[in-house]
Amino acid sequence: MKAISYRRYGGPEVLEYGERPEPKVGPDSVLIRVKAAAVNPVDWKAQAGYLEPVLDAVFPVIPGWDVAGVVERPGPAVTEFQPGDEVIGYVREDFLSRGTCAEYVAAPVRTLARKPRNLSFTQAAGIPLAGLTAYQCLVRALRVGEGDTVLVHAGAG
Repeated sequence: MKAISYRRYGGPEVLEYGERPEPKVGPDSVLIRVKAAAVNPVDWKAQAGYLEPVLDAVFPVIPGWDVAGVVERPGPAVTEFQPGDEVIGYVREDFLSRGTCAEYVAAPVRTLARKPRNLSFTQAAGIPLAGLTAYQCLVRALRVGEGDTVLVHAGAG
């Protein structure tokens, strides 16, 4: 499969485009044909090596954690998704290696949700990390509920 990857830490100059092995699909995972992958600030920080103290890198690294795509093949224990289902996911592992900037990604079912029908794949790929962050801030940390008003300053960054 085609993918973007890097073999060492650095800036944009370390990125390569080329062939990488197709990921294996575990029992509780699905193989996703990637339609869109988002780039978040954490991606360049990981690529630059800033996360090295907390995340091991298995080079070459395919960057990216956010994805929108179509289920190609579910693992043998998967009942939630079928081939052709449109999904989004925050597919982060505890190490850097198998990211979403590729033609295919194997994603554990627990990292996926159905893609909102009213969004394009490109729009939907922007939801996982930013959406999860907003959810955790508003619902878990601030306990915002029905009828509450929230004013967001500097919402673009």
